[in-house]
Amino acid sequence: MLSQKGFTTPTPIQHQVIPSGLEGKDVVGIAQTGTGKTLAFGIPMIQRLGNGTGRGLVLAPTRELAIQIETELLKIGAPLGLKTAVLIGGAPQGKQLAALRKKPHIVIATPGRLVDFMEQKEINLGNVSIVTLDEADRMLDVGFLPQIKKILATVPKERQTLLFSATMPKEISSLAATYMKMPLRIEIAPQGTAAQNVEQELFVVPKPDKIRLLELILKEDKSASVLVFSRTKHGAKKIARDIRGMGHTADEIHSNRTQNQRQKALDGFRKGKVRILVATDIAARGIDVKDIGIVINFDLPDNAEDYVHRIGRTGRAGKSGKAISFAAPNQRADVKKIERLIRKTLPVLSLPKVLPAERLKPAYEERSPQPHGRPPRGGGYASRNSNGRGSRSGSRGPRKAQSTQSTQRKRAW
Repeated sequence: MLSQKGFTTPTPIQHQVIPSGLEGKDVVGIAQTGTGKTLAFGIPMIQRLGNGTGRGLVLAPTRELAIQIETELLKIGAPLGLKTAVLIGGAPQGKQLAALRKKPHIVIATPGRLVDFMEQKEINLGNVSIVTLDEADRMLDVGFLPQIKKILATVPKERQTLLFSATMPKEISSLAATYMKMPLRIEIAPQGTAAQNVEQELFVVPKPDKIRLLELILKEDKSASVLVFSRTKHGAKKIARDIRGMGHTADEIHSNRTQNQRQKALDGFRKGKVRILVATDIAARGIDVKDIGIVINFDLPDNAEDYVHRIGRTGRAGKSGKAISFAAPNQRADVKKIERLIRKTLPVLSLPKVLPAERLKPAYEERSPQPHGRPPRGGGYASRNSNGRGSRSGSRGPRKAQSTQSTQRKRAW
């Protein structure tokens, strides 16, 4: 079956997780994006459900990732009669309820929407025998920890639990210690390890010059597909508009776009109809597109772990990729956090001479210490004070879906 679908050689994470998963062991897997995690937990889940009467539950941080997981599971499970349901915010509850009433073997859900259905008494988790938490660190980043705890406290204690994360902060370790039974820790690469095939570069560039630098980079290679990251949804919209003004095809995904708009943008990018996709961190977690040539961090991420997630979108499956980051002159501290995490110094490239030198000079000239306890500036970077960054825009946690009145109080699943 697997060989017919083109799955002949397992990836390292699959090679180590699948045997333990088939034995029913709890597993904590530390692996980066694009390493084949979905099949690592999907194959044991489908196999074990086929041998018993339980049900499977997969939790994912974003709508796009949930949809992608379903697609991958159905590739190998549909010929076996596998039925799935996806429960995500931003989509009508009616269709999701209809899918639940077909008694799916596996439910893939974002924690917020799943809790909505639990509170509406539309779903019963009492027959769940296998639970997978995919990209657990991201689910915590967007504020899903309370929902995850509620879900794990509801499913039967006698179950198998698999947890996957690119990093292992103390909150994840605590979650595993509380809700998992002596989990086997499988670490494909040390947490925080960036993709090995990705060439990383850094430009120190004042904010007003970022868009012009981006224009020059996009002109250098007009064939590669490009994923551009913005820290805010408003920034993503503006960047995409500016890129289209340069004559390139571009689209955007962020929390202000509907599910249909986001899916259309992803499909266009995946099929090559759109060369450049601009995304925020939250929206980008479901992106599974092959052969992304360049990742550009137009804005540095809010936390260093997101840098690893971002650049992991390129350089997949043994292919080479490039990651280019723009740092403002006062973001030295942010760059250092990234370098400590990836255990590597980012090479700083000189700005192209076509950018106006007079606009760069003030950012680098020596300045005397500022009053009121502000840190001195000079030498290229300045320390970032606690108020030096705007608030993060976009969703900080799950959006609770509007409750719908059901004519049937019998649980759908």
